[in-house]
Amino acid sequence: RRQREGKNKRITTESAHTAAKMRPLTEEETKIFFAKLSKYIGRNVVYLIDRKDEEHCFRLQKSKVYYVSETLMRKATNIERKRLQSLGTCFGKFTKTRKFKLHVTCLDYLAQYAQFKVWVKPSSEMSFLYGNHILKSGLGRITENTPQHQGVVVFSMSDIPLGFGTTARSTQECRKIDPTAIVCYHQADVGEYLRSEGELT
Repeated sequence: RRQREGKNKRITTESAHTAAKMRPLTEEETKIFFAKLSKYIGRNVVYLIDRKDEEHCFRLQKSKVYYVSETLMRKATNIERKRLQSLGTCFGKFTKTRKFKLHVTCLDYLAQYAQFKVWVKPSSEMSFLYGNHILKSGLGRITENTPQHQGVVVFSMSDIPLGFGTTARSTQECRKIDPTAIVCYHQADVGEYLRSEGELT
């Protein structure tokens, strides 16, 4: 019995060590991750990999995906794996069903490379920052020819990134709908740094 308990304890310890290890994404994980990322920045994904300043890569740590520079990766090798909590910028995490959810912590990169954008009126900014969808009455502008169900980055009218979401209507439909109709479904916003701080890093 003691031998069996010792063996089980060893397996548990090894599993915990493996779970804590930061590693490259598998082929399947990479496919899922880039499919989600491409929904917001399209082919601009390539600019995250082929950078002129320094090589960067994506690494998985405890189901979360981090965007890390090669320099930072090398420095991190001096830290014990069990003490390493995060590294670089967290882009999001894989759920138990193997779907990927982007976190607001990657907003700066999405905003920089976004293909489609939505601008929210000042009167509706606070509503969005509390996690609510954007209504037609709160829509300031939207990128021309934005399709329905398209990933978009949400900006203030002064071009400050506030979060991101998915369009409920195309640009053409937005011109015709009722003021109370939803034009953009909320996905994430910077208000989460206060509301959900512990879940983001």
